[in-house]
Amino acid sequence: MDSKAKRAGILIALCSIAVVMAVVAGVNYKRLVDGGSPQKEEEQTAADTGGGIAEDGRVIGADLSAFLRDEDFFDKETSNGSNLSHISTGETEPLTLLASSVQRDIRVKIVDDKGDVVQGHDYMVEVEGEGTYFDDDRDGIIHIMNVKPGDYEVSLGSVEGFDVPSEPAKVRVKSIVSYTPIDDISFFVHSEDEIDVLNDDLEYKNEAVDAEDEDDSQYTALLSEDERDNAVALGIDVSKWNKDIDWEIVKAEGVDFAIIRCGYRGSSSGLLVEDPYFFKNIEGAKKAGIKVGVYFFSQAVDLVEAVEEASMAVALLNGMELDFPIFIDSEGAGGNGRADGLDAATRTAVVNAFCQTVQNAQMDAGVYASRNWYYNNLNTADFNDIKIWLAEYRQTPLYDGEYDMWQYTSSGAVGGIEGRVDLNVSYLGIKH
Repeated sequence: MDSKAKRAGILIALCSIAVVMAVVAGVNYKRLVDGGSPQKEEEQTAADTGGGIAEDGRVIGADLSAFLRDEDFFDKETSNGSNLSHISTGETEPLTLLASSVQRDIRVKIVDDKGDVVQGHDYMVEVEGEGTYFDDDRDGIIHIMNVKPGDYEVSLGSVEGFDVPSEPAKVRVKSIVSYTPIDDISFFVHSEDEIDVLNDDLEYKNEAVDAEDEDDSQYTALLSEDERDNAVALGIDVSKWNKDIDWEIVKAEGVDFAIIRCGYRGSSSGLLVEDPYFFKNIEGAKKAGIKVGVYFFSQAVDLVEAVEEASMAVALLNGMELDFPIFIDSEGAGGNGRADGLDAATRTAVVNAFCQTVQNAQMDAGVYASRNWYYNNLNTADFNDIKIWLAEYRQTPLYDGEYDMWQYTSSGAVGGIEGRVDLNVSYLGIKH
């Protein structure tokens, strides 16, 4: 082969190689753009055919409804559609039955392994020698009344999806009220979203004093030094009706203490209800350096309910230290309260039961009422060493008994609180 032919052969070979390299480069470039993975090729195929689901469960392609064909996309449907914290997961969960007694009653609660009441089920319990009882409102609590004193066994019937105790709970029904805080009272405390507030919280509709216990001479501002008449502290009492309070401003105004409502018993339903502003108020007051006490608006009609109310107040405090007593507010509810018709002897017994329960929790106790309420609805001579908080709205009280605190107006004004507020002086044992 001559040199000219050889050069022509080499040129042809080089051109062939260039064509092959161009084809390879084109293919690799397409893969580079597509991500270079077989999954991308699968996605492209799915896109060409209307979409689908990749092996890893992702929706691919243009089919936006592909997730409907993914069996694992939605959570499995539960057997109970209610919005409760205790829903069966398909596996049996253990239940525990708790039983207690205050006086001639049995209080049954069905709880989980964390101690929380399990709601939303049709529980049935059998009380030895008494009969069968049902949880009609499905709240996990059954209160059995008028039980003879003695020892009982309480068994829980079968509940679908749960393991029930194989052994019955034992409870001793008491014949006499023991004035000690009820350990499990928190199970019986309600929030305001569980009640009819308009019919149950009537405190705000009723003035603490009647026309005979106030006149135009009453002070409506914090007392000055020469107006205090030996009082050692100036204070206010508040509840949810005072709404949001700026406690730093209240402190700067000269307020030394605050008596804060922790709760009330429903005037209609009789349920125990926590004041929704209680913790916010007591924490704000303490943070501002204001001394605190609490009060409970009572609608107790007997000794058992009085012990319940005191137990609730103690339980809400949960060991928090107070500077002032826990007071039972013994005023009426405008004639519409369930306890408004009590005679003086019964009401006095209720006050004593409340205060003794508080005292047995190693805390100071007292009672709040107006002058005429003390005169006509309570037998103060029968009180058992408790503090007296008097409500009488005039410059000088006409009450002729001894008292430790005096609420001198409900029309006070204090910076940091919107609207009217009750104003008080405390004598801390200096009897008047």
